[in-house]
Amino acid sequence: MATVTKKTTTRAKKTTTAKKNGTAKGLKYSAEQYIEWYTLMLRIRRFEERALMAYGQQKIRGFCHVYIGQEAVAAGMESAITKDDGIVTAYRQHGTAIGRGVSMDQAMAELYGKETGIVKGKGGSMHFFSKENKYFGGNGIVGAQIPIGTGIAMAESYKGTKNLCVTMFGDGASRQGALWESWNMAMTWKIPVLYVCENNGYAMGTSVERTSNVTDLSQLGASFSMPSKSVDGMDPAAVHEAFTEAAEHIRAGKGPYYLEVKTYRYKGHSVSDPAKYREKSELQEYQERDPIKVTEKLILENGLATEAEIKKIKDDVKAEVAQAAKFAEESDFPSADTLYTDNYSEPYPFLT
Repeated sequence: MATVTKKTTTRAKKTTTAKKNGTAKGLKYSAEQYIEWYTLMLRIRRFEERALMAYGQQKIRGFCHVYIGQEAVAAGMESAITKDDGIVTAYRQHGTAIGRGVSMDQAMAELYGKETGIVKGKGGSMHFFSKENKYFGGNGIVGAQIPIGTGIAMAESYKGTKNLCVTMFGDGASRQGALWESWNMAMTWKIPVLYVCENNGYAMGTSVERTSNVTDLSQLGASFSMPSKSVDGMDPAAVHEAFTEAAEHIRAGKGPYYLEVKTYRYKGHSVSDPAKYREKSELQEYQERDPIKVTEKLILENGLATEAEIKKIKDDVKAEVAQAAKFAEESDFPSADTLYTDNYSEPYPFLT
């Protein structure tokens, strides 16, 4: 389930005491579930907005790819899988890591390059890693995570667990040769891996239509007879349902599953991208379907929480983000003598 702050979790439980089951209003899920999705999406959005501000202040350097607009993917995914399942993804990954359980303090400190970051300030925006949360990155090379995720899932099969590995990539990476090699192996050996294409339409900045004769990316799995589905990535409930179905298939020992999740990033590919390759009307169309606004409206209109309770969630999230920024700014940079620490299992020869 998605990880939220202690205060927010308490608030969510109080909110749902009067009406725990949303089906009373014809909804498919409980009030607690909708509030959980809303809270995680809001946490990711506010974190990314603060990261953008810090980048503008030159407190964050290097590449930075924000998840703004794609939050429903992380929220719906986390409620459908378990904490024993692994996740590996590409470089647009702050939101995925926070959904897994990486604290905002550790995430923001890593962006600042501080020693208190999730990988001690050595990974930056693109290379988070958290063994305790079974979060394997954060990978900077396009498509490199696909064979990695296949291998992680193969290890679970070898150990005889029922765990799977969610292996996420963008529409641009779907043209990488490593994907086809991995899929062939995964289907041949029935490896428990869930492949997920977060299709935001533009890869780095070029539309799918201009780079591939296959524009319906949900059809990619057909070449391997891999079960596949296209999902509305702007709706956490739709994401949850698709991931639940896929996970059940995989845990039953039937092998891989592929989801094309249609989502949209509101910002450019990275902070240096003005995103002039798309029409403003297209962006506006997706913003009208904003998963945070739509979920908040659903919660309020169905009496799952009051406006005061929603405000409390917003205030808690705002405070959490402010604390993360404070923590990052007050933390120290790693010392130079730790440059080679954690890079080798044994001391490197020239350092002894």
